[in-house]
Amino acid sequence: MTSADNIRLEAGWKEALREEFAKPYMQALADFLRQEKAAGKEVYPPGALIFNALNSTPLERVKVVIIGQDPYHGPEQAHGLCFSVQPGVATPPSLLNIYKELKRDLNIDIATHGCLQHWAEQGVLLLNTSLTVERGIAGSHADKGWGVFTDRVIEVVSQQRPHLVFLLWGKHAQSKARLIDPSKHLVLCSPHPSPLSAHRGFIGNGHFSRCNKFLVQHGMTPIDWRLPPL
Repeated sequence: MTSADNIRLEAGWKEALREEFAKPYMQALADFLRQEKAAGKEVYPPGALIFNALNSTPLERVKVVIIGQDPYHGPEQAHGLCFSVQPGVATPPSLLNIYKELKRDLNIDIATHGCLQHWAEQGVLLLNTSLTVERGIAGSHADKGWGVFTDRVIEVVSQQRPHLVFLLWGKHAQSKARLIDPSKHLVLCSPHPSPLSAHRGFIGNGHFSRCNKFLVQHGMTPIDWRLPPL
């Protein structure tokens, strides 16, 4: 993971982040991940899916950015998209609250699964700020360099793309607002959809309809937030 040339990464992102991969902190992060795996620790998501958010949503197609914090740390849950789980895995509580707000806001029926790949393929960048985690230990890789890398991802997308919508749910996501140019982009903030905070203003925030209205106003196709059956 020390050279962009050695990583399976969408071409636009690879070019935009090439210098980042060459920096010492990314070398240290790659060494750390190798050591963890050599020690027999389980790291999620699988290696091929660490950059799934970037590979699923090419830089030139990004229209919406949703910022999460950590991959899910249970077996077979994480697949590189924030809030999303792999097919066959029960829908997590925070995602269920996202579905409830979609139902309230746009009358979209609650999905029968938790895989958000359909959103990613339409231009919704589902970015966790840490891209790996150790099994069963939330936040275990948060201070290993991922934050520096994903901050750069947010800066790049803010600088290079026009008229994006950033959905910042909760204090952690909102701390990234400093990286976003509000003169170009729509930044929508609310409490996190977690069961601990959703009732404090996530449910009722209207972010999905406001997002699509902004996209249409700027000549872009709105996001189809419905998730087809798997």
